[in-house]
Amino acid sequence: MPAKYDEATKAKAIRLVVDHRDDYDSEWAAIKAVSARLGMTAETLRKWVRQVEIDTGEVEGVTTETARLLREKDRKIAELEQTVEILKAATSFFARASDPRHR
Repeated sequence: MPAKYDEATKAKAIRLVVDHRDDYDSEWAAIKAVSARLGMTAETLRKWVRQVEIDTGEVEGVTTETARLLREKDRKIAELEQTVEILKAATSFFARASDPRHR
């Protein structure tokens, strides 16, 4: 299970990579150095840096806010589909119960 990092740690790690990427041969080298210092995996930090680039409009992609809205809508759709199935079952039950041929 992945470790959860608080927002302050996440922001600090991203800021360190952005501020010091020119001090290293590549951005990946900066990410590896910062992640090792802060005790997280380099891949986790790389994903955070990429998501910030998307959120700020530097790179094309799905923003954090858009992803959150999509998850909420998917959850609501699933809930509504479940409600429809329950109502269909209830309608069928009551239709059979009120049918005079089945008494």
